[in-house]
Amino acid sequence: MAERKRMNTASCPVARALDAIGDRWSLLIVRDAFDGVSRFGDFQASLGVARNILASRLKALVEEGVLEVQPASDGSAYQQYVLTPKGQAIFPVVVALRQWGENNLFRRGDRHSRLVEKGTGKPVASLNLSSADGRPLTFHDVEVIGK
Repeated sequence: MAERKRMNTASCPVARALDAIGDRWSLLIVRDAFDGVSRFGDFQASLGVARNILASRLKALVEEGVLEVQPASDGSAYQQYVLTPKGQAIFPVVVALRQWGENNLFRRGDRHSRLVEKGTGKPVASLNLSSADGRPLTFHDVEVIGK
């Protein structure tokens, strides 16, 4: 099997981000880590992914600094995977993907999980892009410079 082309030196931030965390399993691992999953077996049970693929993605996320390996918090001989500050910074990306999916991939009445605020149980507001002075922006209002 051909090795995928790395994009970790690309000038585009989107390409670099996708190189680091852009495959489906990596993003789902990060999603599960936000949901409190931290052990290999629990990731595997949640995702249904083959052990070799899970091991590969966890290793890559650790090497990228998204996750770190720590001794299990319960004092057992196991280890756990914990989000680093770099990994925690992916949270808005996961929320944006979730909200896009909710708005575009479910029909009215379809059941799906919901993201709510812990303290109130109220749904999280939709993410919106805004200017430095707070005005809402769409893709028509921005441009990429320095390509």
